Amino acid sequence: MKISREVKTAVLVISGIVLFIYLFNYLKGENLFDSNITYFTKFEYNALDTSSPVTIKGNTVGKISSITYDYESGQTIVGISVDKRLKFSKNSTVRLYEVSLMGGNALAIVPAEEGDQAQKGDFLPSEIEPGLVKSLSKNFSGLSSNLDGTLKSADSLLTNLNRVVVDDSENGLKAILKELNATLKGFKSLSYSINSLVVKNDENISSILENFKTVSQDLTQLSAELKAANLGESVAKLDATLASMNTLMAGLEQGEGSMGKLLKDDALYNNLEGATKEMEALLRDIKLHPKRYFRILSKKEIPYQEPKDQ
Repeated sequence: MKISREVKTAVLVISGIVLFIYLFNYLKGENLFDSNITYFTKFEYNALDTSSPVTIKGNTVGKISSITYDYESGQTIVGISVDKRLKFSKNSTVRLYEVSLMGGNALAIVPAEEGDQAQKGDFLPSEIEPGLVKSLSKNFSGLSSNLDGTLKSADSLLTNLNRVVVDDSENGLKAILKELNATLKGFKSLSYSINSLVVKNDENISSILENFKTVSQDLTQLSAELKAANLGESVAKLDATLASMNTLMAGLEQGEGSMGKLLKDDALYNNLEGATKEMEALLRDIKLHPKRYFRILSKKEIPYQEPKDQ
């Protein structure tokens, strides 16, 4: 049986249309071979379109299948088509929320813990979550009043600043800038003078730096010599000597040894003092009566007599 060209053309056209519909729905995230379950909900106004997603816990599980206006109740009836594998209670809430600040809304299924399982075609309760833009619009009056106060403060600040700038008195900004300019000029002149002084005394400065270098080298050599001389050992010996002297002085203070007894023993001191006086008297008697002690000068023994002049 021979198929005509018209039949082949019709088959190709129909196949193209079916393929186009499949690809179009596939790009929209819809699988034609899976049967989804449709539920319904109501809103006081429409803020959705058919491309708005349906999510649960942040995961996309379906899409909006229809948006119709109920002329009797004045509400918008929204049909949501979700995956048949999704099970939740019919007491669950469908929440309308903003996707981002750039616009766009979506529906989220908030599962309820109690209640019978939702069936195909059930109406679910709805709620609207206040978005950021809506919250800002409600509080815009307060923000505007605060902004008005801020602008008034800024205006006062600019007015006072302008008053300071145009002030020609001694306390004005012009006078301050003039004094600052004079100070900078004086500093510039001082820097020129210092530069000229450095240029004129370049040789002297070089000589001073060279002398400083020599002195530093000598100090380095002296430090090395002191290190080689084992100054630490000498200090340790000096410390030991001072410790011995300290011990000796402590012994003298306590009356130990001959010197200590001489310093602390009063009887020994008195005996030494008496012996000294006796020696002084003997020397004086020898000086006055030498014949008494030297027989070669006189054969007659001369008895000892206490000197009259003490």
